[in-house]
Order: sequence, then structure tokens, then C-alpha cells
Amino acid sequence: MLSWQRTSFHFQPEKNWMNDPNGPLYYKGWYHFFYQHNPHAAVWGDIVWGHAVSRDLINWFHLPLAIVADEWFDINGVWTGSATILPNGKIAMLYTGSTNESVQVQNLAYPADHNDPLLLKWVKYSGNPVFVSPPGIDPNDFRDPTTAWYTSEGKWRITIGSKANDTGIALVYDTEDFINFKLSGVLHGVPGTGMWECVDFYPVSKTGQNGLDTSANGPHVKHVVKTSLDDVRKDYYALGTYDDKTGKWYPDNPEIDVGIGIMLDYGMFYASKTFYDQDKGRRVLWGWVAESDTEADDVRKGWASLQGIPRTVLLDTKTCSNLLQWPVEEVERLRLKGKEFNNIEVKAGSVMPLELDGATQLDIAAEFELDKKALDSTAESNVDFSCSTSGGAAQRGALGPFGLLVLADDSLAEHTSVYFYVAKGNNGTHKTFFCTDQSRSSVANDVKKEIYGSYVPVLEGEKLSVRILVDHSIVESFAQGGRTVITSRVYPTRAIYGAARLFLFNNAIEATVTSSLKIWQMNSAFIRPYSNEQ
Repeated sequence: MLSWQRTSFHFQPEKNWMNDPNGPLYYKGWYHFFYQHNPHAAVWGDIVWGHAVSRDLINWFHLPLAIVADEWFDINGVWTGSATILPNGKIAMLYTGSTNESVQVQNLAYPADHNDPLLLKWVKYSGNPVFVSPPGIDPNDFRDPTTAWYTSEGKWRITIGSKANDTGIALVYDTEDFINFKLSGVLHGVPGTGMWECVDFYPVSKTGQNGLDTSANGPHVKHVVKTSLDDVRKDYYALGTYDDKTGKWYPDNPEIDVGIGIMLDYGMFYASKTFYDQDKGRRVLWGWVAESDTEADDVRKGWASLQGIPRTVLLDTKTCSNLLQWPVEEVERLRLKGKEFNNIEVKAGSVMPLELDGATQLDIAAEFELDKKALDSTAESNVDFSCSTSGGAAQRGALGPFGLLVLADDSLAEHTSVYFYVAKGNNGTHKTFFCTDQSRSSVANDVKKEIYGSYVPVLEGEKLSVRILVDHSIVESFAQGGRTVITSRVYPTRAIYGAARLFLFNNAIEATVTSSLKIWQMNSAFIRPYSNEQ
């Protein structure tokens, strides 16, 4: 059972603990991925930087540790950081070190040999740390420098997470050489959000379908501020406008400001970081997907944590109020045999099996249409719906829930529900929610079984659509082209190996649902140690 939980096409080290993604970049034909890693155990501690490379973001070679804890300024941990590729092609890697006094300071590292495409050896700047917490900022709340961007004044600028009392803030520093840094202000702050860590700041295009270099700015651009809220362990973002002259960022809508509005992912997803892939002209997002079983199980397994499938990130130019996240196209190369199911009618209160050869490694694309008559005739309701508090997939309403049961056994004693719920408000308008219910994902009683989800924008004429990647103990679900995303970790005891099944379900009271699906079995990725022969 525990060995079944290890994924087949998600990145994870050969063994032991992993957490935040660090310093991702594309360099001389290779995607580089660094990560927080404990090389000694399947629990957090002794943190150094693991390192892997890939040609395609899916198949990976493990390389030796990149940056280890061996100086006074990082002896208690080589913590999270980011890469900046300079105009001359050189790389500056800024990272947080936990010092011999367990204080957080910011350090510079760079490749020993810029001609080495694998970037095997890294050198720490002899004058580290390059900057420390300013007066009034607790040195234990000062971490995770971002990729730098170039300002109109000809300087490089980074931002770093902190807090002032209970206000989460992103401090801004300017530098010309990545050695001398000057505090220039606060990019943004939101009261009541607590410590901001793993801040990310980047532009998205208002017009194109391409990603943008981190330094891009102008009237065609919105800027994203994303933070990881240490208090609640969730990633939030907001869209807004960045003023290059003042170094400040302003949210488009203060009611959904950073940390109080939209989550990047409503499930188990944290410490995310993007990079600009200059080879394919896209912005790619990595995120740490932790375990939600027991530490004892992790120790028995000998490993803990995954990275989510890398995602492209774009502005949703139809709504202009949210991002679109989507699995990188390379994951589709793992698709094997596909099977189509067209216009399946699922009556209210029914469950239908979908006959497949296997159901533990899948890529599912599904569309749903509610019966129009039921949509029009359903009574209006003033009841507020919430994925997490409205009873999950078993709680029946007029127009939902309906969707898919993944990693289910034949008896449905175990299943994870990925579903839509349509609520009809007092004014006759429909509001759609997208949820994942893990409450019956396992008969084990020592794993977390939460219900996740949120509102998802659905525009006039759009069908409800979802893409789901299933890979053993992880389920990633992307609704409406990636407007709302939910990552789940599940630990079935029966719905494993050949006993795993996939079902359509419709638990609405009144409405029939019509669904069309395309489902692919997924091959395993090659993730192995690098050897010179390869």
C-alpha cells in the first residue's frame, strides 16, 4: 500500500524529504530544478539544495547536491531562493541562510563554471551575507528573495517576504551588482495576513498568449503578487499595477487583495515559484505538494512530498480577474491509449462506471452540461454554498454536485470526488463552484480528508470543463481552463493497483447531466540519477 503511493510522473527525490522549489531556470538546453531537501531523513531538517535537470520538465536526472550548509551564514539551513539570469548570460542565485545563531540572512551563490550546462558546482560569495534584516524587522521573519527585475533607473530590484506586527509585507531591495543591496521600500502589504514567505512577483500579458520576462513592464502588462501565508499554509495571489518609479504595487480590486482573495490552488499546494522559460516564451510555475498522512508513514515509506506538474501561467484575458494555470504541454507526451465517451447522460442521483484498463495513472479531459430545463425551473435560493462547509459530494442540491469519482474501489467505500456545484441565487443568476471531496478517499483514519474548492468563473456559452491528472497519491484538477485549481493528496487502501476505478456521478436532486470525456492512460516518466553515458 505504501509503495503504491509513490508517483510515476511527478518529480520527487530518490528518497527522503523535499519541500519548496528553488531557483528554477532554463540554461544551455537544460531545465534546472533545485529544491529544499533533507538528505538524511523523510522529515524536515538539515536543509540543503537538491538539484535535478531535464530536457522537457517531465523526465529528470538527479544530480549531486547543489548548495550545502557549510558556512556560518547557512550552517542551520540553505533555505529558499531564486535565480536571475543576467544580460551577459551569467547566473546570480540569491538564497536565505539560517545562520549559526538561527537568524535569517540573504546570500549570493553562482556557478563555478558558467560553461557547464549541468551547473554541477556552485560557489558562495566570500562576503556573504549580502544583506540582513533592516531595523524594525525580526531577523526570523525575513526570507525567500525573488528573481530580480531590471528597473528604468538601470538597477536590479528584488522583493523578499516579511511582516510588521500582523501585516504581511514584501520589502524591496535595489542592487547594481548583487553584492551591495539597498532597502528601497515596501512593494505591498496587507493587514491581518501574517508572515509572507516565498513571495513571487512577475508580469503577465494583457494581450498575448506568451509568458513575459520578469523585467517586462508597460501598458500591455499586469503584475502578479503571490505570497505563501505562513499562518495558514496556502498560496494566494492578486493582479494589479506596478509603479516602476515608486517601487509600489497596487491591486486591481482591494477586496481580493493578496492573502484575502484568490488562492493559486485550493488544495495541498505551497511555496510556489515561477520562472520565465526563454526557450519556449512561457512562464512556468512550480509548487510543493506536501503529504497529508502521518509522519510515521512517511518514515516507513522513506520519502515525503512531491512537486506538482509544472504549470504554464497566463492572464485570463476573458475575465481579466484571474490567472489561468495549465499543465505544461510536455506532460501530454506521456499519454498512451486514449478512450472517448461521448454524450453520456447521467440521471439525477446516479453513479456510472467508466470502463478502463487502469485508473491510477490518468489524464482526464471532461465536459459537463446541465439540463437546461432544470436550470431554468430550479427555485432560487439564498443559501450560501461553500465547498468546505456544505457537506461535500454527498450533500444533494438541485443543481449538483456532479462530476467524477477518481481512485474509487468497486464498492465506492473509497473514492475522491472532483465535482461542480451550481447555485441559483435570489436574482436568478447561476454561480458555479468547483470542489474536491477527500472525506471518503481512504478508509484509513489517520490521514487528512479535507474538502477543498471555491467559486469558478463560467462565462456565457461555456460548458463546464475539467482536466484531471491522477498519479497514484496525487490528484490535480483544473476547472474552466485553469481558472480554479485544486491539488489533493489521497491515500486509498483498497482503490489501488488494479482495483482502482473511475466513475461519473450526479448527485443533483433535479437535473440530468450530459458528459463527454477523453481519458488517457499515462506512461511513467524517467526520473533517475544522471550518468555521463546519458
